[in-house]
Amino acid sequence: MRVLMVALISLILASCGNKSADTDTDIKPDTQKTYSWKLVTTWPKNYPGLGSAPENFAKKIAAMSGGRIKIKVFGAGQLVPAFEVFDAVSQGTAQVGHGAAYYWTGKAKAAGFFTSVPFGLNAQEMNGWLHYGGGLELWRELYSPFNLIPFAGGSTGVQMAGWFNREINSMEDIKGLKMRIPGLGGDVITRAGGVSVTMPGGELYTSMQTGVIDATEWVGPYNDLAFGFHQVAKYYYYPGWHEPGPILEFIVNKEAYASLPSDLQAIVESAARAVNQDMLDEYTARNNSALVELVETHGVDVRKLPDDVLTELRRLSAEVLDELGQDSEISGRIAQSVMEFKKQAMEYHAISEEAYYKVR
Repeated sequence: MRVLMVALISLILASCGNKSADTDTDIKPDTQKTYSWKLVTTWPKNYPGLGSAPENFAKKIAAMSGGRIKIKVFGAGQLVPAFEVFDAVSQGTAQVGHGAAYYWTGKAKAAGFFTSVPFGLNAQEMNGWLHYGGGLELWRELYSPFNLIPFAGGSTGVQMAGWFNREINSMEDIKGLKMRIPGLGGDVITRAGGVSVTMPGGELYTSMQTGVIDATEWVGPYNDLAFGFHQVAKYYYYPGWHEPGPILEFIVNKEAYASLPSDLQAIVESAARAVNQDMLDEYTARNNSALVELVETHGVDVRKLPDDVLTELRRLSAEVLDELGQDSEISGRIAQSVMEFKKQAMEYHAISEEAYYKVR
């Protein structure tokens, strides 16, 4: 009996031990499995700032995952055209995309809210709204029907108003103006009597040079110098009323993301957050010296838009935003969320950021 009891207890313990091992195997990620992803962008390959962000994203993920996720980055036109990034990731042709949400307003009108709102949030405030003000949840709800998960993917900070081949002294000068300006800013220019055009960055120099367009906004000194706009435009205007804090995006195919174990999902999210901040840091540093070169080396005529023009553009922007907020139920919720956040941010920044800028 003693021998039988010992044998029985040993069998029970062995059974429990095997069950525990099986359970551990179930919850541990398969560290041997690797994933090969494609990342498509709306930018030229390795373009400063905008184009280097997806490259940094891929490198960070490879390093943090120990090579378990390898991402090959394709610039605009290498795998798909710039403005087909959204569809390519949605359909699974690529697992990740990098671009700007306002390029997809033809898919979802409210997408423009998630790049930049004219006279709206700056980069610091946009990040606050997205990550702590409910913006990211609304963004993901908007993209969910398209099989996409968005992440903030960088910011350039306050942009310039753009390059013009005519002086802007009044609103009359905007009438008939053919300007490359996408998103909500483009809607405002159209309402002001101009003609807004959306085209990829790689086409802008030639379009300005040949007169296809009269003006273009792009980013700011760092990128504008790289594209050589000072060679084809006379006037460089500020401030960037249309894009005071533009956020770029990483969009990830929902099935591809769901196929990852939880540790790799966390790595993707962490890499996006890191690149999002890194890009803003880069532009904050690089715009300064680039502007000096544009002015002192190339003799660029930098001008401020007249106050009465900015006042009218602000009024027209309010009309555009009000109408967009009434377009659909989700547009209304997004508009309300971002405007409430703006109101609170302005109240605090009046005694913090703005107050400091005035005294420093």
